Amino acid sequence: MPTLNWIGKEKVVNHHRDVPFRVLEHKYGFTAEEGESSEATGSGNMIIHGDNLEALKALLPEYEGKVKCIYIDPPYNTGNEGWVYNDNVNDPKIRKWLGDVVGRQGDDLSRHDKWLCMMYPRLMLLYKLLARDGVIFVSIDDNALSYLLPLMNEVFGAGNFVTNVIWEKADSPRNSARQFSTDHDYIVVFSKNSDWTPYKLPRDEKSNSIYTNPDNDPRGPWIPGDPYANKPYSKGEYTIKGPTGRTFQPPKGRFWRISEEKLKELDSDGRIWWGPNNSARPSIKRYLNEVSDLVPRTLWKKDEVGSNRTSKNEMRAIFAETSSFDTPKPSLLIERILRLSTKENDIILDSFAGSGTTAHAVVSLNKSDGGNRKFILVEMEDYANSTTAERVKRVAIGYGDKKKAVEGTGGSFDYFELGAPLFSGDNQEYLNEAVGVEKIRQYIWYSETRTPLIQNPSSSDNQYYLGSKEATAYYFVYDKKALTTLDYEFLATIKTRAGQYVIYADNCLLSKEYMAKHNIIFKKIPRDITRF
Repeated sequence: MPTLNWIGKEKVVNHHRDVPFRVLEHKYGFTAEEGESSEATGSGNMIIHGDNLEALKALLPEYEGKVKCIYIDPPYNTGNEGWVYNDNVNDPKIRKWLGDVVGRQGDDLSRHDKWLCMMYPRLMLLYKLLARDGVIFVSIDDNALSYLLPLMNEVFGAGNFVTNVIWEKADSPRNSARQFSTDHDYIVVFSKNSDWTPYKLPRDEKSNSIYTNPDNDPRGPWIPGDPYANKPYSKGEYTIKGPTGRTFQPPKGRFWRISEEKLKELDSDGRIWWGPNNSARPSIKRYLNEVSDLVPRTLWKKDEVGSNRTSKNEMRAIFAETSSFDTPKPSLLIERILRLSTKENDIILDSFAGSGTTAHAVVSLNKSDGGNRKFILVEMEDYANSTTAERVKRVAIGYGDKKKAVEGTGGSFDYFELGAPLFSGDNQEYLNEAVGVEKIRQYIWYSETRTPLIQNPSSSDNQYYLGSKEATAYYFVYDKKALTTLDYEFLATIKTRAGQYVIYADNCLLSKEYMAKHNIIFKKIPRDITRF
C-alpha cells in the first residue's frame, strides 16, 4: 500500500508514546438543576481544558477501547491565519510543540508538513481510544482532504475506510469567489474494523411523503415498485394480460422480477397497480408500513442537517452576546452522526471541541430518545470554559427570550484541566508524588492490564493490593514517607491466591530462585514502571 511521507514524519510517528502522562484535575461539576458545584457529578460527561494530545493520553487508563464514536473538526489548513476557530494551524502552542518535537528542521516545514506532524500523534491516540466496533468522523475541506485520506489509511487501515460524506454547508453562492464558490465540506469516515455498519436513520415526513394511496388500499399508502430486473430469471420471461386485455412483456434485455404465478397471486390480493385506468404496465406495490428505516446516503443536504448559516444562527440564539466562532458546525449535523453510530449508553469523544457542538448534539439526542450517551470534549483554547462549557450549560437549562425560548435538555458534566505530569525529571525518571497515590495506583494498574482500576474498598487483602486479572494479582507497595521492601514479612500479609504475583516496591530482599519458584515478579519503583 502506498504510504504518505512528509518532513518531520520520523520524529512524530512514535511521539504519542513520549507525551508526558498528566493527570486530570477536577475543577467543578455542573447540573441543570443545581448549577456549578465543587463536587463531581458522576455523570460521565467531561469537558477538558488543555492540549488535546496530552488530554487524550490522560484518558487512556479509563477509556482505551471504550469510545463508540469520535467526531473531530481539526484545523482545515488553509493558511488563513486570521480565522479564529478552524484554521489556527500556526497557533503559538502548536508552533512550540513542533519546535520541541520536530527540532530545527521544523523551521523549514510547509504548512502541510506542520499539519501532518500535528495530526499524526493525535490520530494514534484516538485510534487507541476507539472501541472495536467504533467509528471516527473527521470534518475537512478540499485543502487537506488529499493529505487526510492517506494519513487515515496509515493509522486506521485502508480496509477500514467507510465513506466520504459530502455536506452541503452553503446556503447561497459566494460571488466574491475567484474561481468557484465552495458549497460543501467533507466528513471522512473510518471504522476500527471493517465489519462496522451504521444504524439506519428513522423515517421522517419527507421520506414518507412519496407514499400515497390513490386506490384507497386498506393496507395504507404505497409506492409503485419496478416490476423488472436486469438479471436473467428462469421464470422471468412471459406475457401477462392486464385488466383491460392489454398484454405486457419485459423490455428487451430485462426480465420480470417475479414469476407469472406470483404476479397473479399478488394481483388477486390487490397488490398490483395497473395505473389509474387499469391499462398501464403492472407495478408491485411497496407499502409504507412494510418498509424499514432509511439506509444513510453520502450526500447530506442543508435542509436535513443544517448549514453554516444554521450554525451561526444557533450560536446567536444561545449567546445573545457576539460570538467569535465564524463556522461552528450545526448541532443537527453532529446529531445525524450520532444517530448513525451510537446507542443509548455509548461514549462520544470530540478532541477539537471548539464551541461545544458535539455536547449540544449529545444532550439533545438523549432528550429526544431517552438515551444516556456520554460526551468527552477536549479544547485547548482559553475559551474552553467561557464558550465550550458555557454553551453546554445554556443548552441544558434552556436559552432564548420568551418568543424564541428553547427548552433545556437537562444533563450534567464535569469540568477538568490538565494537572501535573505523573513523572518528573528530564527523562521522566521520577514519580511525581504531588499527583497523589491514588492517581499513581490507577496508572500502574492500567499499564499492566490495559483496563481501568475498579476501587474495591471491601477487599480483605492488604492496602497495597490493586486487584487481580487473568490469574495474576498486582500490588503497588508504595509509601511517600519511606522506602518500601518486598520481603517475607510483606508476603505474609498477602491474602489473595493467584497463579502469579506482580509486586512493585522500592527494594527486594527475596532471592531470584525463591521468586521463580513461587511465581513472583518484582518491579522496582520507579525504574520498572511502564511509560506508555
